[in-house]
Amino acid sequence: MTPAAPAYRRLSVEERRSQLLEAALKLFAHRAPEDVSLDDVAEAAGVSRPLVYRYFPGGKQQLYEAALRSAAEELRHCFDEPLEGPLLPRLSRALDRYLGFVDEHDTGFSALLQGGSVVETSRTTAIVDGVRRAAAEHIYSHLGVAEPGPRLRMTVRTWITSVEAASLIWLDEDKQPPVAELRDWLVEQFVAVLTVTAARDPQTAAVVGALAEDGRD
Repeated sequence: MTPAAPAYRRLSVEERRSQLLEAALKLFAHRAPEDVSLDDVAEAAGVSRPLVYRYFPGGKQQLYEAALRSAAEELRHCFDEPLEGPLLPRLSRALDRYLGFVDEHDTGFSALLQGGSVVETSRTTAIVDGVRRAAAEHIYSHLGVAEPGPRLRMTVRTWITSVEAASLIWLDEDKQPPVAELRDWLVEQFVAVLTVTAARDPQTAAVVGALAEDGRD
């Protein structure tokens, strides 16, 4: 007897929306948003264009922003790390996840998270900035600082910006040096900028002292 075909299961609203977002993210991961049409998304998801419009009546801009929020949420989770053990290995693990995201999304990383797109708006900029601020808050927690002063805040946020810039340059340089070497360099850079700030800021000096003690354990 011929095996019966599997029963068709109608997707729930949330499942269908997730399917469309996943298809869009895969396209945005390798092409700039302005180069992706709703027809492309519909084809990638195996659905009709009207169905895409049903879930995203605002068209490609709404779909792009929803995909961006989804990617931003994934990036936020990159910095989720238990507050246990030496700090620098914790930071290394977070960077491994972050750089893994960059590697997976490849040439679309700039379009997805760094702007420079014709579909960029104040809302998309706010979404990306939210990722940066969330990363900074995670780092303050790992440093054990509840109320960072202006110099420490500036140092941490400047380093986060340098991580983004280094990631983009790494993609432009055909992913060289090897990702593990890039990660280690970024960790060393973090310690270096903290050390420079420590010469001018007692709060950062205390953080650097704690890092030195941490390294001796």
